[in-house]
Amino acid sequence: MTACHRRRFLGLLGSGVAAGIAGCGAVGQSRVRALVAGSLQAAASETLQTTTRPELAVEAHGSVHAARLVADGKRDPHVLALADPELFERLLSAPWYAIVASNELVLAYNPETPGGRRVAEAESWTAPLGRADVSLGRTDPDLDPLGYRTIFALELAARRRDDPGFAASVLSPDQRYPETQLLAQFETGSIDAAFVYRSMAVERDYPFRELPPAVNLGDPAYADSYADVQYELPDGTVARGAPIEYAATRRADDAETRRVFETLLAGAWLRDHGFLVRDQYPRMEGDVPNGLRG
Repeated sequence: MTACHRRRFLGLLGSGVAAGIAGCGAVGQSRVRALVAGSLQAAASETLQTTTRPELAVEAHGSVHAARLVADGKRDPHVLALADPELFERLLSAPWYAIVASNELVLAYNPETPGGRRVAEAESWTAPLGRADVSLGRTDPDLDPLGYRTIFALELAARRRDDPGFAASVLSPDQRYPETQLLAQFETGSIDAAFVYRSMAVERDYPFRELPPAVNLGDPAYADSYADVQYELPDGTVARGAPIEYAATRRADDAETRRVFETLLAGAWLRDHGFLVRDQYPRMEGDVPNGLRG
């Protein structure tokens, strides 16, 4: 798929739904319902959906919002995949889940706007942030992990700069967009740069500035320093800094759901979309059903 076609395809997914979410497909064929993190939308819809035998219906939202939909009984997916493993325990009390991939934060920019070029040409990635002539996009920290991880990265950068007010000088409420629509704002010229996962920039063919490992939440060697930052969600639960990982669980035990989940665990559907699938994945946590552990 060319970059142009990929962007057009992703633009069609901007509503957050990649396929119908009803329980039956063509001619009564059963569907496996997958509710996934917004940053998994393209990988699930372009690749996982085309490599699984049962028909797969994919719905995508920010992971916090997705977890709340399940917790409140508003969604009942067969498979749930989120961008923060802690959500399975913090919001869902899930008995088990599997860690399947990792990622890191980057600062993507639009090379076709003056503000985007300022981001590209700046001596350091922090220099253009907070400037009136550079419009920045991010996601809502109350709805998805990318949002609070952006805050974590800026707070970690503030400590490295010995500048306690740095994060506050960069952030403003009008920067927030749904995760499934964030980079689509580049297409309209609404923003010049955005904090995103590396995978999001890779699959959409956007250039980006790399962040230092001490800041990008992608290096397990910095796990202790990442843990020093946190964000309190509206429900009173606290998200804590940690190396970025994705996790999934299977909420049904029929044969079709098991086949989809086995493909999901293999991780091949993620590699081409810029996710890092480490040798130790999948890593099982909790009371894992027989036949899955190891």
